[in-house]
Amino acid sequence: MITVLAEGTQSEISLKWRQLQLISLLSALLAMLGAPTTQVHIYKSVEENWERIHVLQKHDQIVAGIDWSKSSNRIVTVSHDRNSYVWNQEGSVWVPTLVILRLNRAALCVQWSPKGNKFAVGSGAKTVCICYYEQENNWWVSKLIRKKHDSSVTSVAWHPNNVLIATTSTDGKCRVFSTFIKGVDAGKPRKSGSGSSLDAKFGEQIVQLDLSFCWAFGVKWSPSGNSLAYVGHNSMIYFVDHIGPSPSAQSVVLRDLPLRDVMFVSEKLVIGVGYDCNPMVFAADGIGSWSFVRFLDEKKSASSSARYGSQLTEAFGKFYGSSKQGTSNDKSRGGVHDNCINCIVPFKTSSGSNKMTSFSTSGLDGKVVIWDLKNQEDLLEYM
Repeated sequence: MITVLAEGTQSEISLKWRQLQLISLLSALLAMLGAPTTQVHIYKSVEENWERIHVLQKHDQIVAGIDWSKSSNRIVTVSHDRNSYVWNQEGSVWVPTLVILRLNRAALCVQWSPKGNKFAVGSGAKTVCICYYEQENNWWVSKLIRKKHDSSVTSVAWHPNNVLIATTSTDGKCRVFSTFIKGVDAGKPRKSGSGSSLDAKFGEQIVQLDLSFCWAFGVKWSPSGNSLAYVGHNSMIYFVDHIGPSPSAQSVVLRDLPLRDVMFVSEKLVIGVGYDCNPMVFAADGIGSWSFVRFLDEKKSASSSARYGSQLTEAFGKFYGSSKQGTSNDKSRGGVHDNCINCIVPFKTSSGSNKMTSFSTSGLDGKVVIWDLKNQEDLLEYM
């Protein structure tokens, strides 16, 4: 198993990897710790210990995003230096190829498309770069989706069809765009208005969701691509179905701190992570209505009065801006993480059924935690 760690300040990024012997998807989490650096460290798991085997050095400023393509075995990194590199493994060496993003602000996030022939970069320039390999010139080029966002792009997520992409931004909106590129994607786009979101040309906006009036983060598609979920800094999570001209949306209000990222386990099960330092489970009932189920690492309190007191103290702590993590007011939910969780990725899927059986989280406390869903008996009905 290979894991990649990147060092930096108050940021964290993630990367997925395959364990070849088991043909299962694993996570590789990048914790940016200590003094700001521009390096990416690759570690190998050896008898439950981590051994560093590679150090990737090319960026001039802090690495802000990274992803690995299981179909092409390539790594892509983006940085505050406004550049991107695609890393190809040649023997025992990772060789970088520069990608010109044409940005005037920092690159913030990146993700490979499902087929591995494109990747998307979100930036502080209110721009999304769709990058692809140009065979004729033997280099990576980018096409920009401009003048659609009013602020920084905080996350990007590819639809399973490899054409649509969802974005969130600090302007509070979630948007879906077409990224069809002739010669890269199969077929050709038809005229807009023919009834399918796949008909749109490159950069055409399919839908804009104005559900949040604050910063938006962590957008993800469901496995089928029929739904998406994203979170807002107002302690709300949004679920959207029937993406297109007339989408249907639901919102779940949290009484706790905001989320930073989400992940679909199945069509009916979503896990969110954020400032409560504990993964939150959301599930859909038979009619598709979403609700909060419980904290994944929830621990029973000694009595109802103790539980009431902790909630009251917690509420006053939030009102006066005190840190929940630092005041130890709510021991009933104390879990493995000690600080904000801002990364969640799949860790392992079952052979044959391709169902997710475990996932991993990492946070600003520098911890990487693996969660086994097979032991969560009350959640099996949603998986």
